[in-house]
Amino acid sequence: MSKYGSLYEKEGRHVLVFERTYPFSPEKVFRIITDADLFTQWYPFATGEMDLNVGGKIKFDDGEGSIYEAVITELNPPHSFCFREVDDLVDIRIKEGDQGCILTFSHAFDDQTMAMYIAAGWHRCLDVLGQLIHGDKIEWEDNALELREYYQKSFR
Repeated sequence: MSKYGSLYEKEGRHVLVFERTYPFSPEKVFRIITDADLFTQWYPFATGEMDLNVGGKIKFDDGEGSIYEAVITELNPPHSFCFREVDDLVDIRIKEGDQGCILTFSHAFDDQTMAMYIAAGWHRCLDVLGQLIHGDKIEWEDNALELREYYQKSFR
């Protein structure tokens, strides 16, 4: 299974999809994804304020003085965690795998010109999420430029 994301079109929107496998139970992976303190370590701009209920809010700070909220649209532990962040939809699903679980991360957005940037960013964030899941020390790899170039070619 590739660590790289794929880009699809669905209902007039662009949908970026990543799949990652982990040798852990869906329950463990779900706990790490939805833990407010850990969420801030892999999800961009997260403040750690999270009301983990359908209709609950997740707060973000863009670092430039703007605070905004996402609304949780689906929460079915340990299988789904979905929310609307402004106009974008983030859909995280976890299913049993042969030896652990498979996480599918999808992000639906409108502006295709941003696809290579969004893909490179999520690729890096999901790498850090994997480090958290494995209990490793977090290291942000300096690979954004190479990933943008890869996705720019891949999404033509």
